[in-house]
Amino acid sequence: MPAARATEKKFDLLIKNVRVVRPNKAAVQKGDIAIDGGKIVKVGRDIAAAAAKKVVDGKGLLAFPGLVDPHMHCGIYSPLADDAVSESRAAAQGGVTSSINYFRTGHYYLNKGGPYAQFFPEVLDISSGRFHVDYAYHLAPLDRTHIEEIPMLIEKHGVTSFKIFMFYGGYGLHGASSHQHDFLMIDKYEKYDIAHFEFVMRGVQRAMERFKDKREAISLSLHCETAEIMAAYTRLVQQEGKLTGLRAYSAARPPHSEGLAICIASYLAQETECLNINLLHLSSRKAVEAALKMAKAFPQVNFRREVTVGHLLLDYDAPTGVLAKVNPPIRSRDDVEFLWKALLAGKLDWVCSDHACCRHEMKVDATKPQEVFLGKSGFGGTEYLLAGLASEGRRRGLSWNRIAELSSWNAARRFGLASKGDLAAGYDADVVLFDPQQSFVVRAVESASLQGYTPFEGQELTGKVVSTYLRGELIYDRGKVVGPPRGRYLHRPC
Repeated sequence: MPAARATEKKFDLLIKNVRVVRPNKAAVQKGDIAIDGGKIVKVGRDIAAAAAKKVVDGKGLLAFPGLVDPHMHCGIYSPLADDAVSESRAAAQGGVTSSINYFRTGHYYLNKGGPYAQFFPEVLDISSGRFHVDYAYHLAPLDRTHIEEIPMLIEKHGVTSFKIFMFYGGYGLHGASSHQHDFLMIDKYEKYDIAHFEFVMRGVQRAMERFKDKREAISLSLHCETAEIMAAYTRLVQQEGKLTGLRAYSAARPPHSEGLAICIASYLAQETECLNINLLHLSSRKAVEAALKMAKAFPQVNFRREVTVGHLLLDYDAPTGVLAKVNPPIRSRDDVEFLWKALLAGKLDWVCSDHACCRHEMKVDATKPQEVFLGKSGFGGTEYLLAGLASEGRRRGLSWNRIAELSSWNAARRFGLASKGDLAAGYDADVVLFDPQQSFVVRAVESASLQGYTPFEGQELTGKVVSTYLRGELIYDRGKVVGPPRGRYLHRPC
C-alpha cells in the first residue's frame, strides 16, 4: 500500500480565527485569510491549517485591510533618509501599510530648487530601502517648469497626484513672508498666485486627457487657506493680545479663510475642467459647509473631502497647547463635533494623519516655549490613526466596515492603489490585527516616531493595533517593529 501523500502546502501564511472587516460590507464576518506570494488568495471559513506553511491564530481579533495614509510628510523637518526609516516605523505601529507623502522643491525637504526631472530621482534614491511600509509621493508644481513636467512624472515615475499650497503666495510654513521666491526657490519672474493655481489645474487636466487609461488615478489636492486673510488676522490677534496658544492661532488663521480658499479653488476647477479635486484636512464647520456648497454648485467636479485624526481628536483647549500647532489650525470643540457629524453622515471621504515629525527642539521656541506664533507647524500622528478613529468613531456609531472605508479603501481608490484597501482574493496581503477591547493611554515614549512628544499625550484610546502585515510579511507585532525595511515604491496606478 503506497504511503499517504503529505498535504500540499498551498499557502505561505494562514491567519485563522479573525473577524474580517471589509469595506462596502454590512457586517464583520468570522473567517480565515490565506496568503501566498504576498497576495491574498482566499478569505473564508475553516480553511485547512495543514495547507499553509505557517499558521497564525488571530484569536478573534478584528482583521482590517492595511491602512492607506494618503497625507504624510517625510523629510520636512529632518533629513528624508532619517524620516523614511523612523516615521514609517510609526506608520507600521499604527496599522498603516501604504504611506503617500507630500513633497516639493524649495526650503525644507531637500532644500533644493530646479526641475523635478533632476530632483525627484534623488528623492527616490534616498527613499529606496528605508521605508518599512509601501510608499508613494504627491508632488507640488511650484513653477511653469514643474507644470510642463506633469506628463513625465506620470509616465516615468508613476506620480499621479499633485498638490497646491494656496497660502504660499504670501506665507511660508509658519508665517508671513515677503521672500517667496527664496522660500520656494523659483525664478524671480515666476508668480505663485491664483493664476499659477489655474495653470496647474490646466496642466493636470491636460494630463487626464492624455492618459485616459490613468484618468481616474490622476488628481489635484489643495491646502485651502488664503494668505491675505491670514496676514490681516494675524496682525489683529497679535495687536489685541487677548488670545494665547491654540485659540490665538485659530483666530489668526480663521475658518472663513479656509472657506474662501475652497470657493476659489472649486470655481477654478470648474473653469479649467480639472475634475478630480481633493480638499485637504478640512478643519472647521465653515470649511466643510463651503466644500459641500461647492459640490452642489459644480456637480461635474469629482470632489473628495479629507479630515485628519488630529482635527477629530483635538480642540484648541488641548492641554498639550503649542505642541498641537498645525496648518490649518486645531479648532473649537463645536468645529470638532461638526467634523464628526459630517463624517458620520458620509460627507467626508477619508481620515489621514498629516504626519509631519517635528522634534521638540524645533517645535517650540527655546526662550518662549508657550508662544504659539514662534512654534513650528505640524506634528506626527500616523501611529494613532486607526486607534483614534476607532476609539472616538465607535462610541459615536461608526461601523467597523465604514472605518475600513475611511482608513483604507477610499484613499486607495482615489490615488491609484488598485491592489490596496480590501481583504479579498487578488489584493496585496496587507493585514492589520486589531484588538477593539484593549485600551491604552497615549504616551510619546511608546511611539516608534523620533518626534519625542505627541499632542495626544494622555488621551485614553479604546482599540489597539496588535500586528501589521505588509504583503504577508510581519512588520509590527505587539509593540515592536519587526525586521528590516520592506517597503516598495508604489508606481501608480498600480
